[in-house]
Amino acid sequence: LDLACGRELCRTGSGGNGATHFEASLMVNRPPEELYRFWHDFQNFPRFVSHLESVETTGENGRSHWVAKMPSGMRIEWDAEIVNETLNELIAWRAIEGGAIDHAGSVRFEAAPGDRGTVVRVKMQYRAVGGQIGRAFAKLIGQAPEQVILKELRRLKQLVETGEIAGAEGQAPVRARTP
Repeated sequence: LDLACGRELCRTGSGGNGATHFEASLMVNRPPEELYRFWHDFQNFPRFVSHLESVETTGENGRSHWVAKMPSGMRIEWDAEIVNETLNELIAWRAIEGGAIDHAGSVRFEAAPGDRGTVVRVKMQYRAVGGQIGRAFAKLIGQAPEQVILKELRRLKQLVETGEIAGAEGQAPVRARTP
């Protein structure tokens, strides 16, 4: 148990500033350029991130406005900005101070060996609302960002590889938009 906890702390450890850091990666059978363009269009996010209602690019220096619904039904909003980007390789962002969510992160698009697509690697850090208690509660109900991000990356993979996200029985699948 001690070894497992130590590994978990290294993977999703808390820094001295109270932030939780984590990383997730997934191989997607699409070229880096295509995935970069898809990710960079933030209005695509509600198509594969289940709790997002909308994302609107505000046009101010890579800024965007995000609206999400929480499991309780409450809506939260925040603004974010791009702080670094390299065409077809990297997008880094941070939440604007004063929003409902305090986080920052980056996504890298790395060509997979043997021309097998792209490794999408997301690194994030966040400070949970309510500190340690809020973090523990979010984890308990399965809503901590480090629990959600891999699930959402899998939804991204389904959407860009097949054009839809398989729904649960009785639900219609989410389909890709055709230009």
